[in-house]
Amino acid sequence: MWLKCTMGAASDLRQPSLLDRLAGLVHDRVDDVLDAPVDVGARDPELIASVLERVDLALKWFDPEVQGMERLPDEGPFLIAANHSGGLFMPDFWAFQSAWARERGPDPPLFSLGFDLVFSLPGMADVGRRLGSVPARPETGAELLRQGAAVLVYPGGDEDDYRPWTERHRIDLHGHTGFVRLALRSGVPVVPLVSHGSHDALIVVFRGDELARALHLDRFRIHVLPVVLGPVGPLLFPVAGPPLPTKVVSRVCEPFDWTGFGPEAADDPEVVRHCYEEMLGRMQTTLDELVEEVPHPVRARLAGMFGLGRRSR
Repeated sequence: MWLKCTMGAASDLRQPSLLDRLAGLVHDRVDDVLDAPVDVGARDPELIASVLERVDLALKWFDPEVQGMERLPDEGPFLIAANHSGGLFMPDFWAFQSAWARERGPDPPLFSLGFDLVFSLPGMADVGRRLGSVPARPETGAELLRQGAAVLVYPGGDEDDYRPWTERHRIDLHGHTGFVRLALRSGVPVVPLVSHGSHDALIVVFRGDELARALHLDRFRIHVLPVVLGPVGPLLFPVAGPPLPTKVVSRVCEPFDWTGFGPEAADDPEVVRHCYEEMLGRMQTTLDELVEEVPHPVRARLAGMFGLGRRSR
């Protein structure tokens, strides 16, 4: 009995491990970012235009097309919900950002809700806000919509972004319904944005969510540790060499107007599930159409690079 009490007391006095301290530091930094006020005026149109000039050069590798920009509402607030593909390369994300700036200029406020861990890195919170990117939190999105911004969200998160290559033709929002509740509470239209080809830029062997949990990476808000097929074989790392050339096509769909349900519907599980399934169905149908039009994005891009025309089949 004495030994058990002594061991218990010693355990209580045990110093935090390095993992504990690092996790605490990450959470503190992220919380500081989340506590900062949200202001659409934090965007820096000049910086955005400068960055997109360089991005456009890199995007030539993917020959991106963004279709249906005319379906976007003329002005905010509205929510754009998109599928997430391509790992850290995110060619579809940058292609849409470029198309927005080209069609509307860099001034109309477009914000994206991003992975909050990134904002814990030194300097990234300020740079992110200037580029129109903020941590993905419902309160943040609601405030941006209240201020009249267009807000881009990827409901599937990193689970969708690093889904296996064999599931590249499947919309996987991972059951995350926060965007539906956000749209209902804010009373704004929701625009589906569907991309195809980005997930051929890298070959994800498997997502690695169980491995991430086993290594306690969830304490750092990291939920995947993907194995990616690179030039020298499978690698346990989000990026395994340069991206493959692939034809990236994105399509803006007709908006959903759920405002008739009223803000209180955000607390009704049946309404939320109905809206989620409606969004998921339209996005999957659109992706199926894009896959039928460009069944082999890498082959299509290679054909274009070598002047052979758009031979996607």
